Amino acid sequence: MTDATSPSTLLRQHKPGEHQRVTFVELFFDLVFVFAITQLSHSLLQHYTPIGLAETAFLTFAVWWVWIYTSWATNWLDPQSTPVRLLLFAMMAAGLVLSSSIPEAFGEKGLAFAGAYVAMQLVRTTVLALALRGHSPANYRNFQRILIWLSTSAVFWIVGGFLEYEQRWMAWGIALTLEAIGPALMFWAPGMGRSQTTDWNVSPEHFAERCALFVIIALGESLLVTGGVFAGQAWTPISLAAFGVCLAGTLAMWWVYFSIAAEDASEEFTRSDDTGRLARSAYTYCHIPLVAGIILSAVSDEFVLAHPDHHVEPFQAVAILGGPALFLLGNLAFKRIVFEEFPRSHIVGLLLLGLLAALVPFATTLVLAAAAAGVLLVTGIWENIATARWHKKHPEWRAAGKDKH
Repeated sequence: MTDATSPSTLLRQHKPGEHQRVTFVELFFDLVFVFAITQLSHSLLQHYTPIGLAETAFLTFAVWWVWIYTSWATNWLDPQSTPVRLLLFAMMAAGLVLSSSIPEAFGEKGLAFAGAYVAMQLVRTTVLALALRGHSPANYRNFQRILIWLSTSAVFWIVGGFLEYEQRWMAWGIALTLEAIGPALMFWAPGMGRSQTTDWNVSPEHFAERCALFVIIALGESLLVTGGVFAGQAWTPISLAAFGVCLAGTLAMWWVYFSIAAEDASEEFTRSDDTGRLARSAYTYCHIPLVAGIILSAVSDEFVLAHPDHHVEPFQAVAILGGPALFLLGNLAFKRIVFEEFPRSHIVGLLLLGLLAALVPFATTLVLAAAAAGVLLVTGIWENIATARWHKKHPEWRAAGKDKH
């Protein structure tokens, strides 16, 4: 008789052709990251300087990294089992500490941020490695390598928590760089060789859905900013116009990512003979600028709603134009890897955003934001039409996918 807490019972039971749905406990876990995204955007609003922008970019990367590693883990760990649920609850507690310390991560709460981050990375990876032992030798070996990389970076995280500002940047920069390049180097470790992406037998639908839900979380922050600021204003024609522009920008970002391409990308992901490669390149890496662009756009919404008729300051233009540009760049890289071609709509969209920089000396925040939202809308509509035409010409594509399932 198998013990209820034995390693094998902690793992999902993969059945051919069965879609691994995202569980309620995973959605519950994500609520911590709703708070984290809010902390990131609000911290940037309060310290909107080049230094504040650099700090927020770094912390966004770290937040994404701990979340995406957990999404990899729940591809194998079964969230329906009680021990895994308890693990996720413990990580939620650590995640709340991490999120709460974001505003002072480079100040007095650096050690709290580093300690929570390291605990989440090491505990989760250790549990998964133990669960895979004797069940999946290749993946067990893979997570042994990952644990070596994370343990090495943990030293720099913790040491950095004790250091002053400049030294902390250096130590944490080394730590996050180690974690970022690990998957690209296939977690090579002395005497253990390197992993193979073909060993990372992820569930494509589950992984794609997890990443899509994080994009929803980030877009939700834009809506919260828009609604929160607008609710406290007098509703004048110009404030209503600013509200409409900010909402249109958020809807356009949803359209670009979700309208058709997200579903098609998930379909391509499912058909891939190397799902681990796509999970690493398209979803783990390419979603970083995509999510960062949404957060930066949420900050720009605050500028537009607060001062719609003010002249655009150059650094405000970084958020108003840079947010959509980062978002399109992430989408471009994502779709290039998945579909093996560059979407022309995104390339043109990026060029148009670049051209809008010429308006900065003359435009108000509202006018510049309206132009940027217009570019996103045109990009989304263009891609929607182009994709619909492609599907009409290739009806066998969908049929082949259904046959495979």
